[in-house]
Amino acid sequence: MPGLSGEWYEALKGEFRQPYYAQLFKTIKEEYSTRQIFPPSDDIFNAFHFTQLSDVKVVILGQDPYHNDGQAHGMCFSVKENVDIPPSLVNIYQELHEDLGCYIPNHGFLQKWADQGVLLLNTVLTVRAHQANSHRGIGWEKFTDAAISVLNQQDRPIVFLLWGRPAQMKKSMLNNPNHLILEAPHPSPLSAYRGFFGCKHFSQTNDFLKLHGLAPIDWQIENK
Repeated sequence: MPGLSGEWYEALKGEFRQPYYAQLFKTIKEEYSTRQIFPPSDDIFNAFHFTQLSDVKVVILGQDPYHNDGQAHGMCFSVKENVDIPPSLVNIYQELHEDLGCYIPNHGFLQKWADQGVLLLNTVLTVRAHQANSHRGIGWEKFTDAAISVLNQQDRPIVFLLWGRPAQMKKSMLNNPNHLILEAPHPSPLSAYRGFFGCKHFSQTNDFLKLHGLAPIDWQIENK
């Protein structure tokens, strides 16, 4: 699997020398050689590739990659343009429509967000095909916790969107008063009606960014 580069590599290179990462790398290599694993190995670190550290303005924390064929490509909640929009992203689009009036696009590729500084980071970066959460506990959480810690230490305003319990468990790591932390239930159809709908996180994010002299996010994903 290709590693990190640029600012993220400099910030996280110490992790690659840790014993846990050596074991993680060994486990992942074995998994990819013996099973069907998502995303493709070249895409594992796409969240970091698409949004360099100094560009991050918003962090959306997911749990682990989509586990059905052709969905995961290294950015949480995103799928490639020719893939059906997953239910959680359908609900994200619905909230965007209600909150900001964005029309609901015909695909789920979220690179436009990443290009504007929205880090789309799963807490676990790989998964076995059709087995949700199957790579929980093999070491990815330590690595992504290190990334979250780096983000927490940034002395500029960043918005953290914590949707669902796994993401909210990271709240204790986020103690920098420069940042805004917004919490809501997960956008999954199982929980979105418990408070994700109506949370207005997208408008709150933009209000916070503008308050601090930063350009708001253009959340509209255009039709293809």
